[in-house]
Amino acid sequence: MLKQNKDISCLIIDDEVIAQEIIASHLSKIPNIKCVNSCNNAIEAFNYLRNHEVDLIFLDINMPEISGISFAKAISKDVKIIFTTAYRDYAVEGFELQAVDYLLKPISFERLLKAVNNYFDIYGENDSNVSEESNINDFMFVRSDRRMIKINFEAIIYIESYSDYIKIHLNNETIVTRETISAVEAKLPKNKFLRIHRSFIISLANISSFTNEEITINKTSLPISRSYKKEVLSTLEKF
Repeated sequence: MLKQNKDISCLIIDDEVIAQEIIASHLSKIPNIKCVNSCNNAIEAFNYLRNHEVDLIFLDINMPEISGISFAKAISKDVKIIFTTAYRDYAVEGFELQAVDYLLKPISFERLLKAVNNYFDIYGENDSNVSEESNINDFMFVRSDRRMIKINFEAIIYIESYSDYIKIHLNNETIVTRETISAVEAKLPKNKFLRIHRSFIISLANISSFTNEEITINKTSLPISRSYKKEVLSTLEKF
């Protein structure tokens, strides 16, 4: 049986019920995200966290009694935070607390999805069993147009990430999925694919040529970013 990524458990903390409902509705549309509870204030949230573990909190900053900033300083740094607020003035302080993102109300689905993708890009990992099984199989499944599509690894030319979706370029078609590029990367065999940029993963078998700055795949030139350059060139020099 094909194993899927572990669900990310989310807690919403906001003193406005309508804000809770909007965020919960948005989250319900995103795969691998599970909204486990909503709290009206920081006191309720503290009580909930005593008995439950969560991965990610959507945290309103401007709340009565205990602000979101104070709450964030008091909880474990293992719990990641996406701040939500109607006021721009808190953004700097929010990012000083190493928040994943900062959402300004009213929050659109597109903007929230981008914030969730930021979380997956930074912290999202499959467990070791998923990685091992991905390396044994010669295919993976991704969700596209409400279906799970089987993709053979050998058919992949390169993978391209956009703000809220990715394109998987195959020999004869392109598959669009809402999965993050990091989630898909975890499914790929490491000896056949290479991440060369925040937005690109390439098939090693389809490289036509490369320089220190770019790689050509089937007449398409893709940039090598500075953050990936050392690892990319080290890998390519072994061939």
